[in-house]
Amino acid sequence: MTVKQLRAFLAVAQTLSFTQACERLHLSQPALSLAIKGLEESLGGPLLIRSTRSVRLTPEGESLVPLAKRLLAEWDNTEELLRQRFTLQLGRVAVAAMPAFACNLLPAALMAFRRHHPRITVTVHDVINEQVIEMVRRGQVELGIAFAPEAERGLTFTPLFEDRFVAVVPADSPLAEAGTLRWADLLAYDLITLQRPSMVRLLLESELAAQGIELAVTFESHQLVTVGRMVASGLGVSAVPALCRQQMHELGARCLPLEAPVISRPVGVLCPAGQELSVAAQALREILAEPLRGMA
Repeated sequence: MTVKQLRAFLAVAQTLSFTQACERLHLSQPALSLAIKGLEESLGGPLLIRSTRSVRLTPEGESLVPLAKRLLAEWDNTEELLRQRFTLQLGRVAVAAMPAFACNLLPAALMAFRRHHPRITVTVHDVINEQVIEMVRRGQVELGIAFAPEAERGLTFTPLFEDRFVAVVPADSPLAEAGTLRWADLLAYDLITLQRPSMVRLLLESELAAQGIELAVTFESHQLVTVGRMVASGLGVSAVPALCRQQMHELGARCLPLEAPVISRPVGVLCPAGQELSVAAQALREILAEPLRGMA
């Protein structure tokens, strides 16, 4: 039983005329008759009784009419919904982003996406870097925004920009007047960092240990906002990805370039390897890259 056959049957059942049904469907009489015959053969019996002067429905044909109407309505609705998804008039996409990105760059990207595709629903999971990677691997989200993973097994990573760590100091600190800070100078003060298993914390510990520098932590928190507030209050200093610079300034702290060593890591979009993204996810990935190309 095909959609074409059902449309042919319903047109005849509603008009009780093969001639009018042909006009409605823009079919020839042989094509219409063939469609009706094919439907009857697939169902196992006659649906119409046709004479030289009239067309009548069999009892089975009568019972098929409301079912055919419902099936065709559902088909048309499904067809329209899919068409809207493919044309980005309707849809849903889920993205996971590490907090540093979610708080600072993601809102502007989502505003741009919203302007282009106002009827697409976006679900944002603001989770730590490791959870972003895991959610993409498990298929819980189509897109993830994170630091480049150590192992990309089962994932595709598309770099957006190279993010360099910067120092975060109180606005009234003598350090705020410096153009650039060395790690040795920064670590002379009480250090405030994110707690493990934050990728920011683990990356700093790993990179500094390779240079023979120990990361002695005085205060730690799970939230970047808390870290920024603590620095602004004069409790100590910190180091965060440069993409957090604006957020730290809004919290009352100041950011400065860090060197000796320079610590950086690519930030990009993660997708499941070998899987086709939905049209909505593809569009969001393109929008995400736009405001970041200048940072590369």
